[in-house]
Amino acid sequence: MAGSGTAAAVEVVAAGEVAAVGRVVGEGGAGLDDLGVELPGLRAWLAAQRDAGVERATLARRTAGARGFTAWAHRRGYLGADSGGRLAAPKRQRVLPAVLRQDQAGEVMRASAAGARELDPVALRDHAVVELLYATGVRVSELCGLDLDDIDLDTRVARVVGKGDRERTVPFGIPAGQAVRTWLDQGRPSLVRADSPRALLLGARGGRLHPTAVRRIVHGVTAAVPGVVDLGPHGLRHSAATHLLEGGADLRSVQELLGHATLSTTQLYTHVTVERLKAIHDRTHPRSR
Repeated sequence: MAGSGTAAAVEVVAAGEVAAVGRVVGEGGAGLDDLGVELPGLRAWLAAQRDAGVERATLARRTAGARGFTAWAHRRGYLGADSGGRLAAPKRQRVLPAVLRQDQAGEVMRASAAGARELDPVALRDHAVVELLYATGVRVSELCGLDLDDIDLDTRVARVVGKGDRERTVPFGIPAGQAVRTWLDQGRPSLVRADSPRALLLGARGGRLHPTAVRRIVHGVTAAVPGVVDLGPHGLRHSAATHLLEGGADLRSVQELLGHATLSTTQLYTHVTVERLKAIHDRTHPRSR
């Protein structure tokens, strides 16, 4: 294997065949430096995969594998230097899921409200879930973590504990407030048990509503509206952010509402709004073509 060159050596690195390489080094007396496992070879190996259309996530994973391998080989004395330590991993491309148009969001909320008209406790809860997710843009875990004391229906704000135990206050509109009030007055009393927690939203057996149930609720109501893309709770969160920006909200405000640690995460939504504006322009402006 000593004369096989960089490509073959890097393939071994990629496979993570630590034991096999150890045997080759021990038997043949060759160091990995002689096999071409150096920074230029590693970079060329990744570049060839990128040019072949390998996804960024796969490239990032293989880069991490090569780094781990060269670090191990250097510690064991098989490499004179840790060549992979300077290997830059490609950033994973962040792709936002599909979002609802504003008119579609209205249709979804109306479909949810129609299901709650019979005042079935579970249907009332489901309507409150959908309205709150879209009105506040909170994460599903944040929604399920809300307690009764975390929501103020008079001022229409909720106290949310997000990632890293960071607390923030999020507002919600009149429709969401009405949905929550109806749930609390006419739905929750039917599901609450003696050992129920102080959770705002309860499951059918009286325990705290689980994120899995919330995902099922959202998928169910979006699937019930013809022509609407199937979305989960995160899709409603993204829809809320997109519609806020389309309505003129500034990035900093949206960042605070969503609980993003950095503004760069919120800036992803600007790509969505620009693309949608371009589509509207192409479809409606008399001189778009």
